[in-house]
Amino acid sequence: MNVEIPHMEQSLPQIRQLDAAAANRIAAGEVVERPASAVKELVENALDAGASRIDIAYADGGKRLIRVTDDGCGIPGNQMELALSRHATSKIDGHDLTHILTFGFRGEALPSLGAVGRLTLKSRARGSGEAHELTVRGGESHGLRPTALARGTVVELEGLFSATPARLKFMRTDRAEAQAINDVVRRLAMAAPDVAFSLTDMTNPGAVKSVLSLNAETGDLFDGLRGRLRGIMGPEFVENAIRIEAEREGLRLSGFAALPTYSRGAAVSQYFFVNGRPVRDKQLFGALRAAYGDVLSRDRHPVAALFVDCDPEIVDVNVHPAKAEVRFREPGLVRGLVVGTIKQSLAESGHRSSTTASAGMLGAFRSAQRPVQPMERTTPRISQSVYSSPEPAPEMLGGTAWSGRVEPDDAPDMAGDVDVVERPVHEGLPLGVARAQIHENYVVAQTEDGMVLVDQHAAHERLVYERLKAQYAKNGIASQMLLIPDIVELDDAARARLLDAQEDLADLGLVFETFGGNALCLRETPAILGEVDGNDLLRGIADALAEGTDRAGLAARIDAVLSSMACHGSVRSGRRMSGQEMNALLREMEATPLSGTCNHGRPTFVELKLADIEKLFGRR
Repeated sequence: MNVEIPHMEQSLPQIRQLDAAAANRIAAGEVVERPASAVKELVENALDAGASRIDIAYADGGKRLIRVTDDGCGIPGNQMELALSRHATSKIDGHDLTHILTFGFRGEALPSLGAVGRLTLKSRARGSGEAHELTVRGGESHGLRPTALARGTVVELEGLFSATPARLKFMRTDRAEAQAINDVVRRLAMAAPDVAFSLTDMTNPGAVKSVLSLNAETGDLFDGLRGRLRGIMGPEFVENAIRIEAEREGLRLSGFAALPTYSRGAAVSQYFFVNGRPVRDKQLFGALRAAYGDVLSRDRHPVAALFVDCDPEIVDVNVHPAKAEVRFREPGLVRGLVVGTIKQSLAESGHRSSTTASAGMLGAFRSAQRPVQPMERTTPRISQSVYSSPEPAPEMLGGTAWSGRVEPDDAPDMAGDVDVVERPVHEGLPLGVARAQIHENYVVAQTEDGMVLVDQHAAHERLVYERLKAQYAKNGIASQMLLIPDIVELDDAARARLLDAQEDLADLGLVFETFGGNALCLRETPAILGEVDGNDLLRGIADALAEGTDRAGLAARIDAVLSSMACHGSVRSGRRMSGQEMNALLREMEATPLSGTCNHGRPTFVELKLADIEKLFGRR
């Protein structure tokens, strides 16, 4: 039996204007993602108001309470209601959206916050004899009234997302939200080193106020920034950072970048600011990574706080509702400035290494202290062979050997005879003078105010790498013919990678040809490497080519190959060095860019100051 279903006319959807409360809640979803977003908007408003001090307080990770107090210019009483309406702002006039000189300009922060929580606004305009207060509940403002306030503005937000309880389900724990607030305030405090900040967690009674930093005392921009970074990123960062400053075609880069030996296992300590605005820009992060590509292994990340300043018309800060991303008119110019400046600054840092190595070394000494069992007295002697290896080959160290001499009988009368080197003047020698080699790998040198311990393989690896790069850039790398070619068996993938790069590798002094099956015949190697194991060399270069496939361009692949060559051509662990060789190594390190780290980002030496040595023995 057929049943006829009556036709029902479907009604057309009606277009309607959303009321102000709904529009504000939608806007809040874009602008206020979590309590930290609310703090960001309010602190940015305070900075735009010219505040010299900003105090932030929160409770329950900002979900129960957020209060931001500033001493800025304030809001006149007759404009406070307007300030709480959408798209009302004092930051721009609406005609030119490319010339943005302030943090906030959308005019959505205050009405959005009032739509999702209970907002109270107190303000006293500069020069005004009275202050006013206005409250917003459920998106509706309630009566302007006089209040007591010495100066500036206080914005208090209670019950964030109480008007949209579904959003609370997506909030993280109080601790996680508090950490996000802390991160936001840290970034904004870095952007304004001349403004004093305080941050207070009011959840626990008697919570201690954390003052992030005080104003700079000297008035110098870099002094102020250094002081602010010391308070936020810690004294170790400042002690291990180099100053960055450069300008090119209307772009200015400034700030501080850490030495390669002061790195992190994750990219959590990288801060960028564009015209004073904290940003998380993939292009800038990528440029920073590229700048350290020659001195850091792939599992380590640089630490930096960098500021890009430019004409606001060549950068779009209106890409994202939260203004966390930017778009440059000429991104290649910005990338080149970041990469080139940092590379040059790292090179100019020379042999300098991370000071934290000394702290770690000191800790290792302390942790190793334990009672020593009595031993039968013997007559120890440090082997004279420490300094008795053959004279270095000309290509070994390339520098002028130190002219000191071995004086076996110059030691004082001790338990046994000890070979020592004549004590020269230390002035002008940052890495000091070699005193011994221990475990056939570490050079011990005495400096004017302490000692250094050098990893001979890591140090020479960097020196050979820099020489290879310099030769290649100048006129190519000279090769040497092998008397007996090396026949190297490889797997299919490694052989294919080497053959694909055969022409480029020939320019690097590495000449080979096919030899049937999966074998290659190695005929020439870079002369600077001296005698090398051809099998290990080709396999290492094949691995370097594989690693370089996801790096930018041929230059990066060549650097990877040169780094691999340097590793195979450097002084190996277990090789005994003469006094002349050790001192020549130290002198060349002092004259070579980036010699404080090996090609993989590890320190080539650690330094222990005399004061630290005295601490070890209880003298301090």
